[in-house]
Amino acid sequence: MRAVLCGYYGMGNAGDEALLASLLQMLPQAVKPIVLSGDPERTHDRYGVEAVARKSVRVLKAIRSADAFIWGGGSLMQDATSALNPVYYGGLMGLSRGLGLKTIAWAQGIGPLNRSLTRELAQRSFGGCTGISIRDGKSAKFLHEWHFPYIQAPDPVWALEGRTTDRLKSFTHPRIGVVLRTHAELTDTRLDRLTRGLQLLQQQTTAQIILLPFQPIADLALAERLQRRLNAPPNSQPCEILCLDDPRELKGLFRDLDLTISMRLHGLIMAAAEGCRCWAIGYDPKITALMSELNLAGWELDAIPHDLEAIAQAWRTALETGKVLSEDQRYSLADRALMHRDVLRIALGFEEAV
Repeated sequence: MRAVLCGYYGMGNAGDEALLASLLQMLPQAVKPIVLSGDPERTHDRYGVEAVARKSVRVLKAIRSADAFIWGGGSLMQDATSALNPVYYGGLMGLSRGLGLKTIAWAQGIGPLNRSLTRELAQRSFGGCTGISIRDGKSAKFLHEWHFPYIQAPDPVWALEGRTTDRLKSFTHPRIGVVLRTHAELTDTRLDRLTRGLQLLQQQTTAQIILLPFQPIADLALAERLQRRLNAPPNSQPCEILCLDDPRELKGLFRDLDLTISMRLHGLIMAAAEGCRCWAIGYDPKITALMSELNLAGWELDAIPHDLEAIAQAWRTALETGKVLSEDQRYSLADRALMHRDVLRIALGFEEAV
């Protein structure tokens, strides 16, 4: 069986790459994947799979040669970043269904859908799917409203197998990972407060700070700006930037950190899954929902304290006495995330629904 995997792959975003790695991990061995990618050569080299440029004419040939089409994770059907997203993804889903392929919406997040046209397109796209799995309650509300059957489970990255890495071997403890991203609400004023809070924390704890840009094309410049500030005197420990291409290695790295401060959803998931203490900075409802679900410490982006000592104190407390998810909690989340694997097996005909 051949299956086309469609998502925001090969675009340099570690979260979406982690979703692809999770999907490949869960895909039945008898299925040959064909990945639509922004960088097909790198995708082929990293995962050893057939890959096709996601906006080339070869996409049609790939779909015609396949038996199944899988939307592979992430919030694909949303019009917040661009109204063209639902057109592209919904168009490929409709084409695949028209050619008689089994169609699966896997580990999806739905919305925001601010336009009636994109909302209608999303409803049509999900309506004919052979199987649907989602990862959050907000998406469930859409599907409940549309009367479509679905399975809801934790994000598949909870179950991604992390790889041991020695990338932090030369770093002393305590080690603090920082995952920031560019965003309109991360103003210069708020970034300055976070930076000065990190400087104070570093002076108080002699922690080594490791900056982890999850999407270097968008976040590396921000990390470099932060690094210059953090490496200025009187800080004694150098701040480093690490860019890891392999999401399995990236996830494994978090088990060697003592605290992770993250704006990125998958930064928090990877860290929590590997038993690292977490501090969330919420800018999006999916971050807020995860903070509530796991009782994670953190702030909304617009509620960062003005008092630098309060910022440093909160992080120091998290570093020294912050709670980590118990082994049972981590096992439960990873185990329930495998429900996305069950949806694949049933929809592709490898198992019968119970």
